[in-house]
Amino acid sequence: MYLITKWFGTFICEKKGIQKKILFSKDKKIIAKQLQSIENNNLLKEEKELSKGLTNLIINEKRLIKIGNYQPTDSFFTDFEINCEKFGYSEDLLHEATLIFTKNRVEKELASKDLQIIQMINTLDDLIQTSNLLSERLEGWSILPTNKKRIQPLKNTISTVKTEIKSLEKQIDNDMEKNAPNTSKIVGSIIGARLISYAGGIDKLAIMPASTIQILGAEKALFRFKKEGGKPPKHGVIFQHNLINKAPRYIRGKLSRIFALKISLAIKADAFTKRDISKKLKQDLDKQIKNINNQ
Repeated sequence: MYLITKWFGTFICEKKGIQKKILFSKDKKIIAKQLQSIENNNLLKEEKELSKGLTNLIINEKRLIKIGNYQPTDSFFTDFEINCEKFGYSEDLLHEATLIFTKNRVEKELASKDLQIIQMINTLDDLIQTSNLLSERLEGWSILPTNKKRIQPLKNTISTVKTEIKSLEKQIDNDMEKNAPNTSKIVGSIIGARLISYAGGIDKLAIMPASTIQILGAEKALFRFKKEGGKPPKHGVIFQHNLINKAPRYIRGKLSRIFALKISLAIKADAFTKRDISKKLKQDLDKQIKNINNQ
C-alpha cells in the first residue's frame, strides 16, 4: 500500500486504485497552513489518522518516514495519478493558497530576529561613519574664524547621531542577548552582530568552519592575497576585539584563531542546542589567552 499526500488531501492507494482518503478543507488559508506544515517536514494529523494500524505503507517523502517505508524511486508514485478536480478542487484554489503561503513565508523571513540584527548593525556602522565624517567636517570648520551660530546646526546633528548610535547599540545588546547569548558573551554583542551580518544570518554563521569565521570581514585582503600573493589575512572582524588589536603583533594570529574556535562553538549552541555554554567557553578562552601571553 502507498500513502500519497497532495495539496488537497492524503490518500492510501494500491495499484487498483484509492482505498482510503481524507480530503483537506477548501479554505485557501487552511490549505496555505498545510503547505507550510509540509515544507517544515511535519507529519500532518490527517496522515497520522489515515496510516493508523497500517504497517506496510510505502512512502516517497522523508518527512513521512515514521509511518512508512521510504522508497522514493518506486514507479507507482509517478505512474499513479490523483486529479484534484475529480474531488472538487480547482487549480485556481491552489493558486490562491500558494499566494497566501508565499506571502506568509516572506513575512516570517523578514521578521526573523537575525535579519533584524543584521539591519541594526549595518545601520549602526552607517551612523558611525556619518558621525566620523561630520566630526571631521566640524573640526576643519572650527579652526576658521567662524561665528558659533553658523556651526551650531552641525553640532546639533552630530549630537543627534551620537544619541542614536548609543540607542542602537543598546538595542543590539538586547537582541544579541536574546538570540545569540553565548556568542555575545564570548566576543561582545557588536562584534558578534557584525559576524552574523557578514555570514548572512545566525544559522549560516553556525555552519561555517572556525577558519572562515576567523577571517570574516577580510574578504578584500583575502581576494588580494589570492590574486597577487603575499601573506593571507589572519583576522577579519574579530580583530576589533581589544584582546586582539591591543596584543603584540606576533601573537594576534594565534589569538584570532582561538577566538574563532570559541565563537564557532558558541554560535552553534545559540543556533541549535540553545544551551548556555558561555561560562565553560570563557574559562577555556581565558586559560588559552594566558598561555599564549606567557609564551
